[in-house]
Amino acid sequence: MLEEYLQAAEYIASRGNYQIILCERGIRTFETYSRNTFDINAIPSLKELSHLPIIADPSHGTGKRSLVPAVAKASVAAGADGLMIEVHPTPETALKDGAQSIVPSVFDELMRDLKLIGAAVGRSM
Repeated sequence: MLEEYLQAAEYIASRGNYQIILCERGIRTFETYSRNTFDINAIPSLKELSHLPIIADPSHGTGKRSLVPAVAKASVAAGADGLMIEVHPTPETALKDGAQSIVPSVFDELMRDLKLIGAAVGRSM
């Protein structure tokens, strides 16, 4: 899977587009509790195999707001260069993806935690 992922990025670069960022957002498996199975191991693996930056999307990768903070923290600890996190003031009324959106107060707390985790693993935010 990772080799195919990197070959796709290489194909894009071979056509002249070097503005490539990889994104881990989970894969479909037989697990039904979450939307996707988020492959935290893909982040350090891709960092070993490629020079390309990698971001993580724990909102889409899990599909459950209760899982977003933990997976975001794990992603930073694993070496992700950035995060995509969906935030909505009232997720229950969101027109789309409300189930995976965290509220602003949870986002604020998560950012405080991520700064600490980043510092613990030699990263800054």
